[in-house]
Amino acid sequence: MSYISNTDNERKEMLAAIGVDRIEDLFAPVPEAVRLKRLLNLPGPSDELALLRHCEKMAARNEDISSSLSFLGAGIYDHFRPAIIEVLVERGEFLTSYTPYQPEMSQGMLQVLYEYQTLICALTGMDIANASMYDGATALAEAAMMTTDITNRDEVVVLSTVHPHYRQVLQTYLHWAQFVYKEVAPNLEAISAALSERTACVVLQQPDFLGYVASDIANTIEIVHAVGALAVTIVDPISLGILCTPADVGADIAVGEGQGLGISPGYGGPLLGFFACRKEYTRYLPGRIVGATTDQLGRRGYTMTLRTREQDIRREKATSNICTNQTLLALAATIYLCALGKNGLRKVAELVIRKAHYAREALCSIPDITDPFPGRPFFKEFVIQLPIPAQDVCEKLLEKGIMGGLPLQPYYPELGNALLVCVTETKTREQIDRYAETLQSVVTEMTAYAK
Repeated sequence: MSYISNTDNERKEMLAAIGVDRIEDLFAPVPEAVRLKRLLNLPGPSDELALLRHCEKMAARNEDISSSLSFLGAGIYDHFRPAIIEVLVERGEFLTSYTPYQPEMSQGMLQVLYEYQTLICALTGMDIANASMYDGATALAEAAMMTTDITNRDEVVVLSTVHPHYRQVLQTYLHWAQFVYKEVAPNLEAISAALSERTACVVLQQPDFLGYVASDIANTIEIVHAVGALAVTIVDPISLGILCTPADVGADIAVGEGQGLGISPGYGGPLLGFFACRKEYTRYLPGRIVGATTDQLGRRGYTMTLRTREQDIRREKATSNICTNQTLLALAATIYLCALGKNGLRKVAELVIRKAHYAREALCSIPDITDPFPGRPFFKEFVIQLPIPAQDVCEKLLEKGIMGGLPLQPYYPELGNALLVCVTETKTREQIDRYAETLQSVVTEMTAYAK
């Protein structure tokens, strides 16, 4: 955003317009005891060119996917983003739009949201989707809270292979709502033992946080339904180009992170949460729904048909306290899905699988590096076991311009020196080979030094 300075005369005019004499008068409500009595410790004024160079120098200290080869995933992914997305998203009609409360003024944005909802339904197989949420983690938390309303039960069972950050957000929601959080191992015996008449839902992730695809998810959901509980699945939208949809396996609610649908990976965001469910749960759905109708002349039009949010009419009976969504990012995801189409999404998923499996074979052929989960099917992420601490290896790799993956020890201590590696369709054979060669060199060097 450009910076435009104000002259002394302009400042005086603004102060006069609001009825004060000095800028200090604006801070009258702030107690004297907590006010800063000195100037800020800032450098002197600089010309525009020097300031730009200073900012570029600071920005260059960050590592990003344009300067480093990234095999880091764990929830935020480097998928290809067609150029058409940025061109359309940055059009003024979209970039400056606000919540479409007045349908007569907002048909374009309302149509986009309607099409976004339609695409999410097609992707997940669910009956209805809302107009987006903050991110995948809050979408999950809202889904779990929704199941407690539907079932009038107070326990949420979560598999330990669900994304650790999602579990943390969910625990926060449930704690302050005075619901019970139960974490279990990802097997039928542990899940069955955790279920009771108090269970509102079971949360599963497909593929799970470690990248693996569960083959018995439909059987798990049958067990969940047998006790009157609901099944919430977290899904990778790109994987749905080739895997069964949540509806196919019997899930009641599907949520996930839509960042991979044409949105650049950023430092913590922005992200896009998607949320879809079966039709019978529509009235419990958090957020907003855009619907299609016709006007008096029979022309198709769009309007918000459900807004059960706390700042609207619902107040304390609201289904959610989240008061906004990610409309611009939902637009990006809509453009991405429309640009690729059904066949294009499937081709992306197939490329991801082939390249990820090639990478796993290349990395596990390195001496002293093993596959801790041999034979388990995976999509774009997998785990390798290193002979030395993964964090140390990743720091060495970063010095050589490679983001090697996510060390798993902070999240799963029992896995020891495990590293979560992600490979998307953006990686070439040459890049994967470079990673394998560099990793072998780093491990050999560090292992020899340790001896």
